[in-house]
Amino acid sequence: MVTSPSVPRLVVAAPSSGSGKTTVATGLMAALTARGLAVSPHKVGPDYIDPGYHALATGRVGRNLDAYLCGAELVAPLFLHGARGCDLAVVEGVMGLYDGAAGEGELASTAHVAKLLRAPVVLVVDASSQSRSVAALVHGFVSWDPEVRVGGVILNKVGSDRHEALLREALDSTGVPVLGVLRRAARVETPSRHLGLVPVAERGAEAVAAVAAMAALVSDGCDLEALVGLARAAGPLPGGAAPWTPGPSPDHRPARPAEKSPPRIAVAGGAAFTFSYAEHSELLAAAGAEVVTFDPLRDEGLPDGTAGLVVGGGFPEVYASELSANEPLREAVAELALSGAPVAAECAGLLYLCRELDGMPMCGVLDASARMAERLTLGYRDAVAVADSALAVAGTRMRGHEFHRTVVEPGAGAAPAWGMRAPERRVEGFVERGVHASYLHTHWASEPGVARRFVERCRTS
Repeated sequence: MVTSPSVPRLVVAAPSSGSGKTTVATGLMAALTARGLAVSPHKVGPDYIDPGYHALATGRVGRNLDAYLCGAELVAPLFLHGARGCDLAVVEGVMGLYDGAAGEGELASTAHVAKLLRAPVVLVVDASSQSRSVAALVHGFVSWDPEVRVGGVILNKVGSDRHEALLREALDSTGVPVLGVLRRAARVETPSRHLGLVPVAERGAEAVAAVAAMAALVSDGCDLEALVGLARAAGPLPGGAAPWTPGPSPDHRPARPAEKSPPRIAVAGGAAFTFSYAEHSELLAAAGAEVVTFDPLRDEGLPDGTAGLVVGGGFPEVYASELSANEPLREAVAELALSGAPVAAECAGLLYLCRELDGMPMCGVLDASARMAERLTLGYRDAVAVADSALAVAGTRMRGHEFHRTVVEPGAGAAPAWGMRAPERRVEGFVERGVHASYLHTHWASEPGVARRFVERCRTS
C-alpha cells in the first residue's frame, strides 16, 4: 500500500465551543515555534479569524481544512500542502469534537478531520465547574468513536492546586493522560463582537501581546515534550495522499502564446477585508495572474493596470464610514466594474459594491442597499450557479458557507449568482456585466476551474 509523507501532527479539540481551543492551539503553536520548530497551523471548518492568530503565532499562513467545502478527499492533500517543509502541524478543531455540518452526521466535524488525517486528538476541557464529573465527560468522548484517538487531556480554567488534584485523581481511572493544566488567565482572552473574535489585523500590538500570553500560559502549564511526542507518533497519512497543488506541474502545463505581461488582479486586504483563503491567491497566480493586494481603507486607487478585482469577506460594517470617505477608490472600483472587467465579491465584498451600507455611500456598482440586522445568518450551503459569470458557467455546483449579520435589499438581481439547494431553496446574489457578487463564501480548491476562468476573463476582457 502506498503511504503518504509522515508529518508529526495533532488536533486540538474540545467538548464544546468556549472551552479554550483557540487559547491552547495558538499558545501551543507559538510555544513550539519559540523553541525553533517550524509549525504548520491549520483550522477545521470555514472560520477565517482563528487562522489569523495562528499565522501570528507561527509566522506561516494559517490554512483551513473543511471537508464540507472542499470534500473529504482534499483534506489530507490540503494539509500536506500547508505542512510542506514543517517539523510539526497543529490543527485547531471547531465547536465540539463531534459537531459537524447540520444533518450530515460527522461530516466536517473535528472528529471527521482527525480521522481523515489519522491524527491524535488532545481534548481541552473547561474544568471550572466540575471535579470528579470530568472523568465521565472524558470517558464519553474517548469511547464515542473508537476510530478517534484521544491521546491526552488539557484541563483549562483550573481554580487551585486542590481543584487540580481532584481532577487528576478522577482522570486516573480513564487511562487518558493529563498533558496540561491551565489556570484561569484573563490576559489571554481575546475580544469578540457580532461574528466572533476581533481579527488580528484590527488589533495590532494587542494581538501580539495576546499570542505571547497564550504561549507563556501553554509553556508553563503543558508538557510540551509529551505533546510533541504524541504528534510524532501519528505516523503516515492514509491512502497515499499527495500535497495539493494550485496548478499543473511545469511538465504538464499547456503552452500559451507569448504575452506582454500577466493580467493583474487586485485583491482587497487590510483590516476591513481579512476573510480570504490563501489558496485563492495561489490558484490565481498558478493560472497566470499577477496578484496584488491593496487596502481599501488606505489606498485611493486600484493598483495600476488592474484587469480584475477580488473583494472577499471581512467587516465593512465596522469600517463603513472610512470606506465611504475613500471616495476616489469607490469611484475607481465603480469605473472598473462598469467597464465589464471581472469582479468577484463575497459577503463583505458584496456590501462594498452596494449603493449604500447603513446609509453611507459605497461603490454603487449594484443597485442594492445593505444594513446591519439583528439576526445572524450562519451555515453551510449547497449551491449551483444560476447564470454564466466570470467565475463559473451556469450549472456549476459548489458548496459554500454564509456568516453575516447584515441584509442586502434586494437579495438577488435579475441574474442571481447562486441557487441554494440546501438547506433551503432560494436564489441569491448578483451577476451583472463582469461582476459576480454574493454572500456565499466558497473555497476555490474544490473547483479550481473557477480561478482559471476568472484569470482568462481578466486576460481577454
